[in-house]
Amino acid sequence: MTINVSAWSIRHPLPSVVFSIILLLLGWVSFTRLAITRLPSADIPVISVAVSQFGAAPAELEAQVTKTVEDGVSGVEGVRHISSSITDGLSVTTIQFALETNTDRALNDVKDAVTRIRANLPQNVNEPLIQRVDVIGLPIVTYAAISPGKTPEQLSYFVDDVVKRALQGVRGVAQVERIGGVEREILVSLDPDRLRAAGLTAVDVNQRLRGTNVDVAGGRAEIGQSDQVIRTLASAKTISELAGTMISLPAGGELRLDDLGTVTDTIADRRTFARFNGEPVVALGIKRSKGASDVVVAQAVQTRIDALKEQYPDVDLKLIDTSVDFTHGNYEAAISTLFEGAILAVIIVFLFLRDIRATIIAAISLPLSIFPAFWAMDMLGFSLNLVSFLAITLSTGILVDDAIVEIENIVRHMRMGKSPYRAALEAADEIGLAVIAISLTIIAIFAPASFMSGIAGQFFKQFGITVSVQVFFSLLAARFVTPVLAAYFMKDHPHEPSPPGRVLRGYAGLVTWSVRHYYVTVLIGLAVFAASILSIKLLPQGFLPAQDTARSLLAMELPPGSQLAYTEKVTEDIVARLRKRPEVRSVFVDGGRVPPGLQEVRRASLIINYTPKHDRGITQRELELSIGQELEGIPDIRYWFLDENGLRAVALVVTGPDIGIVGNVANELATQMKRIPLLANITPETSLDRPELRIQPRADLAARLGVSTEQLSQTIRVATIGDVGPALAKFDAGDRQVPIRVQLEDSARADLKMLEQMQVPIGGGRGHVPLSVVADIRLDQGPTSINRYDRQRQATVAADLVGTAALGDATRMIHELPVMKTLPKGVKVNPSGDAESLAELSEGFATAITAGLMMVYAVLVLLFGTFLQPITILFSLPLSIGGAIMALLVTGKQLTTPVWIGILMLMGIVTKNAIMLVEFAVESIREGRAREEAIIDAGMKRARPIVMTTIAMVAGMMPSALAFGAGGEFRSPMALAVIGGLLFSTLLSLVFVPAMFLMMDDVGAFIWRYGKRLLTSGAEAPEPSAGKHEPPSIARLPGE
Repeated sequence: MTINVSAWSIRHPLPSVVFSIILLLLGWVSFTRLAITRLPSADIPVISVAVSQFGAAPAELEAQVTKTVEDGVSGVEGVRHISSSITDGLSVTTIQFALETNTDRALNDVKDAVTRIRANLPQNVNEPLIQRVDVIGLPIVTYAAISPGKTPEQLSYFVDDVVKRALQGVRGVAQVERIGGVEREILVSLDPDRLRAAGLTAVDVNQRLRGTNVDVAGGRAEIGQSDQVIRTLASAKTISELAGTMISLPAGGELRLDDLGTVTDTIADRRTFARFNGEPVVALGIKRSKGASDVVVAQAVQTRIDALKEQYPDVDLKLIDTSVDFTHGNYEAAISTLFEGAILAVIIVFLFLRDIRATIIAAISLPLSIFPAFWAMDMLGFSLNLVSFLAITLSTGILVDDAIVEIENIVRHMRMGKSPYRAALEAADEIGLAVIAISLTIIAIFAPASFMSGIAGQFFKQFGITVSVQVFFSLLAARFVTPVLAAYFMKDHPHEPSPPGRVLRGYAGLVTWSVRHYYVTVLIGLAVFAASILSIKLLPQGFLPAQDTARSLLAMELPPGSQLAYTEKVTEDIVARLRKRPEVRSVFVDGGRVPPGLQEVRRASLIINYTPKHDRGITQRELELSIGQELEGIPDIRYWFLDENGLRAVALVVTGPDIGIVGNVANELATQMKRIPLLANITPETSLDRPELRIQPRADLAARLGVSTEQLSQTIRVATIGDVGPALAKFDAGDRQVPIRVQLEDSARADLKMLEQMQVPIGGGRGHVPLSVVADIRLDQGPTSINRYDRQRQATVAADLVGTAALGDATRMIHELPVMKTLPKGVKVNPSGDAESLAELSEGFATAITAGLMMVYAVLVLLFGTFLQPITILFSLPLSIGGAIMALLVTGKQLTTPVWIGILMLMGIVTKNAIMLVEFAVESIREGRAREEAIIDAGMKRARPIVMTTIAMVAGMMPSALAFGAGGEFRSPMALAVIGGLLFSTLLSLVFVPAMFLMMDDVGAFIWRYGKRLLTSGAEAPEPSAGKHEPPSIARLPGE
């Protein structure tokens, strides 16, 4: 196969140079535009359906609303999981779609499905709110607003009115939420005795206020031949004016509002709080939108914050927490690792070639491969993240590889006495097939992996396509640019070729022995392969390696019924304990809720920022374990650590039709999981019952008096907590509408006797009766919330991993527990979060690597024109796995996603050595040499470039393997796997591939001897050469 592009390029150098400059410029422009994120965007399309029904309990909502919605949306195409969360008055169903689903289409399909079932929902529910969930994870930056001259209410309003509005317009910001702070409210506290004497209820007072204290449009007039808008203005302008509002009485007459109770301008009941290092703050959390760059969004937000500081000097907006530092630190570490790897690879080239011009030519191939890859990444919508940077960093050795092969061959030809121009022409043509085969093999192995589905597939996609694009441009540089530079810039250094050194002589003896005893050698190789495959089981398996981000997210909850004040007290105690640790830099408390959006006054989340990892002698995982052990001393508290997405390390979802059975299985599973030493802090997240005051209407008497259940519920709700949202009366404060909350005074809500005497209206306006007459009141318990998963009741059992424990090992031990083998009928236990992704990875990787190897084989068959010798080349692949496993075992690393990507990368790289040997041997046999002599000569001639390219690759990956800087924990396992596999494979393939070559030649001869009888016609003039397209050539090799 003759490749003439290099010769054409040498004779016409200008097009190659111009094309290279254009690609460099395109790459640089794209590099400056690429988004910087932590990991590849694995943003799953999520649609939420929220249905609210004021006053409905979770149990009623589940039966009447949630199940109907779930049944309606379950048939939508692409649905992966349906989860529902039901709390008082609100049902939220979240539909998770397959990763490749178009989000806009999913949104429309869900809207259509809900429209079809709308008639089956209760008539008094609000219209279902269907929306796309664009918010990603947790806030990337959090600011605190501090102003000594403002009250908490004024500061909260400033944040809502000024800061939030300013930040919402920043590109890439999906949501700005206020954390902590208070809401202004006009509170009307009614005296129960005065209310009873006036014959009124809290509902009556609220309705009369809503009907009178309002400005409304009143129509249109045409006085004096011009149009006038008529407005009816009745809203009070001051609190004293509001207090003087006249309330009409059922029996006639009226009373001032302040005669029925007190009217105060105050703040609403607090349900959340925020503290930074123990001090109360009003904080702002900023979340990025899908596809946006963490770093760019954070910088844009900071710019807008600086502008606000200048505009409002009395308010200080202070950055108190950020997850962007780690992302940016990873970016800087990756850039420095890239430069270090490239410099090391170039130094290795110089040490081997001892020619500064040849080294510079090899070095030029790096930017010609890397910068065009940035352009391709920009076109494909990729970002600069841990995975794509890893691809660029680890590829530095591969990229210089093609150039080394070309230059080394040109230097060899120059030492034969040829001029640089003639040497470049002949050497580039001679080596063309090998270079193309090496590059296409690497591209072929990654092509199928780039189409893996699921979250794990996103990692393989960005890595595989980035490497493939770089290798493609590296091939173009090696075929078009390197020969041109060598032809015009290299100098001839005539000298006698040095005799083989001690190492080369030793290798000659070894390869000669392996060729003479090639069946024994191949059997040894197969044994090495078998040992390599078995050794995989020795490695612990996880999804992503544990990273030290110097930041932990701790969630905690207290028993049901706990009040916000108690939650504040407990969190203050925890913060005080944490601040005593020298590794803890700051603690931010977000009280009243925990990720991913659960809001209850008994819950809180703490963001703990540590000192940088190089400034402390303890890892983040060890710190979390130590903090967990300290928290165990605090009574009545559940706590757990969450990752950056608000997920636990180990999470199992127990589902079934009966919540009682599901709860029992979850509790039993949690109990048995405590026996597993790899797990800590096991918590069954079942729905805990809360204390309730249950009102049971006396049906007969209530019907006789005309008292409906809805009237009962409304009377009690308004009297105790006021009316809800839109039904509240409003006070016009000029720049905003302040809600007026009408309810009984606090002392009445704490007195059961007083609640029993509450007046309930009788039907037909015939007066009122006490609540205790028409209903029984008793204390009881009921669910705080109901969670459902894939249309069944759900309970979650979650745990943290101990130290360096692997997720795969923990999952396997969980599945071996007795409870998992005796699950009741209809009950399932499914992995969630990383465990689910790990299962996807295991399934997808086997398919991807099989398809990749088939593509590699197909490419090699087409290039070499024979079906058998590509098997020789593929034989070198399994030899590399043992080295990778050995490197990981020695360094104590886990078999995680980056390692699998590294093994896939090895499959592409290690074929290089075998291709160079086989291609040289085939050419030698074609020239008439004996096959044994040809393959031994191939080993001797190709050993130098093989060893040189291997050491250059190892040098290029060494900075990544040493795990310096942020994100090093992710880069290191992959680099170690590739380095170990590459070294091991290089050593073995130089010995085993020649033996396999001869064995395949024997197999070919055998097949031809018996297979030729099946052929009806043959080639007209078959040539006696191995590796040619015609099978007969194998049977007629010299030396047979």
